[in-house]
Amino acid sequence: MKKILVPTDFSSRADNALKLAAQLAQNNDFEIHLLHMLEIPSQMNDAITGATPIPEIMLFIQKAKETMQLTKERDFLKNITIIDSIKLEKATQGILSYSKEHQIDLIIMGSNGASGLTEIIIGSNTEKVVRLSTAPVMVIKEEIDSFSPKNIVFASDFSEEIKKPFHKILDFTKKFEAKLNLTMICTPNSFKTTALANKIMNDFTKEFDIQNYQTHIYNDTNIEKGIIHFSNEIKADLIALCTHGRTGLSHFFTGSISEDLANHVNKPLIIFKI
Repeated sequence: MKKILVPTDFSSRADNALKLAAQLAQNNDFEIHLLHMLEIPSQMNDAITGATPIPEIMLFIQKAKETMQLTKERDFLKNITIIDSIKLEKATQGILSYSKEHQIDLIIMGSNGASGLTEIIIGSNTEKVVRLSTAPVMVIKEEIDSFSPKNIVFASDFSEEIKKPFHKILDFTKKFEAKLNLTMICTPNSFKTTALANKIMNDFTKEFDIQNYQTHIYNDTNIEKGIIHFSNEIKADLIALCTHGRTGLSHFFTGSISEDLANHVNKPLIIFKI
């Protein structure tokens, strides 16, 4: 992992994401790509293709450039390679196209908190980026003073399709020398015996070189509550999940599950594409 993309609207939530990216960059010699998507009012769209952009567009662009420069001069970004870009494009499409073009390894996006994350995860830019991005996406709520996750929960059904993204999860875990808690949530609607759950996880882990991990079976009324309660019980620093992409967020990040996690988990989430 060498390139981190931080989409920014210059808000406090974007600052939280940028500060986290700065910590990762300083400790690992990564470069940060700081991207601002300038979504101009629809009535001005036609002017972009004209010979002379109207003054309002030029004003928006100039203001964005000034704010971007001030952002780059923040103390916590000293000695970090920053590549900044301002694009006239809708946010989701612009973020995804930039990530693909520049071969981004990790996207970090912030949120305002419980209500803010609910709003952006469900049906808005962040949810769309999470669903469609080929690069892992990390979503955080609050400013993190020192990001060094040593206790990571990976909640999954450990099916065959999880094996490919799991390599990326292992790479991420090894960078922090973290313990990986492989967790299967059993509910009344997805009940498995302890013997069967253990067999599924043991068969899954045999194919990987995992140095520091533990398997867990956690029973709860539904999957999202199980993830929340288990993560809180073991004081996890980070929750990792997988998404199917085109079909929406798989098993652990669909419908009410994503809403509950967004509303009640203050921990950072990292989502990998299946």
